[in-house]
Amino acid sequence: MKSDRLLSILLLLQTRGRVPAHELAERFEVSVRTIYRDVEGLSAAGVPVYTERGRHGGISLLPGYRTDVTGLTSDESRALFILAASGAHAALGLEGAFGSALRKVMAALPEPHRPAAELTSRRVLVDTARWRGGPQQTTDLDVLQDAVFTDRRLRLRYRHSGSRHPRTYTVDPYGLVQKAGVWYLVADRSGKPQLFRADRVARATVTDAAVRRRPGVTLADAWETLRRRVEERQGGLVVTARVEAARLDLFVRINGVFMTGPPVVEGEWARVELAFGDLRETRTLLSFADRLEVLSPASVRAELAALAAAVVRMYAGSQDTP
Repeated sequence: MKSDRLLSILLLLQTRGRVPAHELAERFEVSVRTIYRDVEGLSAAGVPVYTERGRHGGISLLPGYRTDVTGLTSDESRALFILAASGAHAALGLEGAFGSALRKVMAALPEPHRPAAELTSRRVLVDTARWRGGPQQTTDLDVLQDAVFTDRRLRLRYRHSGSRHPRTYTVDPYGLVQKAGVWYLVADRSGKPQLFRADRVARATVTDAAVRRRPGVTLADAWETLRRRVEERQGGLVVTARVEAARLDLFVRINGVFMTGPPVVEGEWARVELAFGDLRETRTLLSFADRLEVLSPASVRAELAALAAAVVRMYAGSQDTP
């Protein structure tokens, strides 16, 4: 709608300052002529907007002009209060600031939208922790944030998964990412992107050296590269198995992350296909004991058979005698 576009243009100019007309046209998928008509409409409504021609010209607001958020729709105002329930701002030390910002937004909302926004904050709760996820390790993001926002290099003492002793790295941070309740630092190490779980950082120190990011690479770019790398690495070993249909829901909850597609129910059993990163990851299938059978490949069947035999040997001599 034109009214939504006008408000979006106004807020964008307020945030960015001068913006070229062709950039606004591309952003809103309209012609440059339409953008100039929108500017005329804003001016006729009393908004102090003007255009400057030339190489460095564009569309601007008069310095000092501010608007409020009374143009928010009901759905937009509700979306803000759902965001408040995510919990990410608390981990970043912004809980107080976020609450204060929401109170200001509430005060500026149109009167008809306030009840819906207030109701959303009471009726929607976002809990990012997994069921039975185990004890959550405290994550201190203060130093990592400091490096990210001051564009400084970081010296990390970092413990990799499966390793008892941390290693020391000097990295160039792009930013922080929260995925499924877990915080990650996305950074370059020796010019290559790498992922660091924040809860495995034993110590972090912000150096005096300026960050050395690869030109043109954003946080979103680096994260997408790393995300794909993790997902591709996880899918190297394809396993076909059958699970008792009565245990299928539990199986999907636990192993759904490894499944390549929906299960196929065949009577009392369900056939599933999973993709694991390596042979060791398949050991999790033993938790279903005789309620699950691996059909292929033979290497996984042999691995689970050997592991089951080792468990039997471990407990064979510990039975209580009557």
